Amino acid sequence: MSTIRAFVLDDEPLAVERLVRLLRQTDRVSIVGTATDAMDAVEWLRTNETDVLFLDIEMPELNGFALLERLETQPYVVFTTAYDRYALKAFEVHSIDYLLKPVEPAGLHRALDKLVRIRAGTEPAQDLRRAIAAVNAYPTRLPSRVGDRIEFVDLSGVTHFYAEDKLTFAATMAGKAHVIDLSITELESKLDPDEWLRLHRSTLVHLPFVKEVHGFFGGRLVVRLKDPKGTPLQVARERVAAVKSKLGL
Repeated sequence: MSTIRAFVLDDEPLAVERLVRLLRQTDRVSIVGTATDAMDAVEWLRTNETDVLFLDIEMPELNGFALLERLETQPYVVFTTAYDRYALKAFEVHSIDYLLKPVEPAGLHRALDKLVRIRAGTEPAQDLRRAIAAVNAYPTRLPSRVGDRIEFVDLSGVTHFYAEDKLTFAATMAGKAHVIDLSITELESKLDPDEWLRLHRSTLVHLPFVKEVHGFFGGRLVVRLKDPKGTPLQVARERVAAVKSKLGL
């Protein structure tokens, strides 16, 4: 099987270095070029050939979609981005895959496998639907910025989210609280409604961690969690009916 020739473009040098390293570790790819400047990449791609372009979307001066418009001949494209909102537009420009950062080895192998099938004529190049479905699936982890680095918090261990002092925190069974750069409302729209329930304007609970429910004065409810502290979470009066319905009370 011939080696796949790849070009990597991302405006962040560290992102380029990481992706190049991961691609080389597959033993399936030859890196024919890299760039952190979109205009430099345009000039290279106009005069050189590559089998696949790993392309960031949000870049200064020229974004990934605008870059493709400047190419007379478009190579196969795998988008690599920190944002899921471009997935449908990626489909429109016939990319073969859409990988969310940080790119994982499994995602790379999936994209390379798809490229091999496309080149062999066993899969249409325009079929991004499976990749979009994967991108639009409910997240299993969320980023938490800590200084100049980013940690990823597994949602399976998060008992609830709460807002305090204009920040949103993810509370875990381990007793830690991670700052999340999303509001409670944004989280409610992003997470699986079968597993998460809004109790209050400032609280979103993970249903698998609900241990018991208590009556509270004024017709309100208190939800107690399974965490070591047995954390109590108050249910806002206007949400009592919805909470009772969701919990089958």
